[in-house]
Amino acid sequence: MMMKQADFALRARDRTELEGILRDGNIPQKIVKRAKIVLMTADGAGVMTIMRAVGVSKTTVWRWQDYFVEAGVAGLVKGRTKPPGRAG
Repeated sequence: MMMKQADFALRARDRTELEGILRDGNIPQKIVKRAKIVLMTADGAGVMTIMRAVGVSKTTVWRWQDYFVEAGVAGLVKGRTKPPGRAG
């Protein structure tokens, strides 16, 4: 099954914020990886290239590309909320 290459335009303000995340040494690495995924996508890198450079799986790349489109930079920093576990 072929997945369509993610395609989105990155606003200048978003790019500045994401590049700031990469430069800030106090940001958790999981957030830095998310920022790298989005910046590389915006620069036209393919999923395989991003996977290798960031060190994540294909589904992780797709997940954060989709979530950026949905929630923007703030969503990448905050992360996805997980559904509560079932009481058993």
